[in-house]
Amino acid sequence: MLLSSAPGLFVVLWSTGFIGAKLGLPYAEPATFLAMRFALVSVILGVIALLAHAAWPKSWMETFHIMVVGLLVHGVYLGGVFAGIDLGVSAGDSALIVGMQPILTAIFIGPMLSERVEPRQWMGFVLGTIGVTLVSLRYLGAFDSSFEGVMLCVLAVVGMSLGTLYQKRFCAGMNLLSGSFLQFVAATLMMGAIAYGFESRIVQWSGEFIFALVWLVFILSLGAMTVLWVLIRAQAATQVASLFFLVPPVTALVAWPLFGETLNLKSLAGMALVVGGVLLVKSRERSDA
Repeated sequence: MLLSSAPGLFVVLWSTGFIGAKLGLPYAEPATFLAMRFALVSVILGVIALLAHAAWPKSWMETFHIMVVGLLVHGVYLGGVFAGIDLGVSAGDSALIVGMQPILTAIFIGPMLSERVEPRQWMGFVLGTIGVTLVSLRYLGAFDSSFEGVMLCVLAVVGMSLGTLYQKRFCAGMNLLSGSFLQFVAATLMMGAIAYGFESRIVQWSGEFIFALVWLVFILSLGAMTVLWVLIRAQAATQVASLFFLVPPVTALVAWPLFGETLNLKSLAGMALVVGGVLLVKSRERSDA
């Protein structure tokens, strides 16, 4: 029952991350913001792992693999998204780019996992791509983001795709507490180095920034990432990746009451296509059950 509800919970939690970034970035530069977030998560996870007597990696190579995932999924992905938004890419545009992750996963999955993608799943990817585009047409119509910001978002989604596949290939058996701690430590060091090398590290403390930081630490980094690793461990990589097609429409739904963004007929049609695409991608799982 818990696993069956995990995909929906993940999509909702993950979608709010773009809102949290939009709320917090006016008050801190991206690497500084993320270094603070990752450091807090590392401390919390480290304490919990020690109190729970969590199992730790048995070799340096296992530790290396876990930390590589942290650099890709937390450092490259979130660093790219936050830097892109900071350079002018809207939350909707960044969600659209991230929504393309299933296509990249399908491209990478053969050489990395030898996991076959069925024709029906490819059809689902196509439907999801069309749906994501329809949902985000209002952002594309006024696309004035900087080229560098867009490229950073593209780099981010490549990092997430490679990171989830790397996790499935090399870290499927890691302890969630100790493994997540090591991943966030790696990402903290990465963001800290970038912040000290390229940013002023000035934070304007405000109610919005504190709310965004707390939300991203507890709901996203501790909550959504734990759900993601559980899903990666339990399901095929293509099935997990298909959930990212749902992120742009859910982001639009979350932004509606918060920022007054309305949904038009194209958005609703796009959401229907996205849901249909996800169902096609996941149909193999149901037939194998």
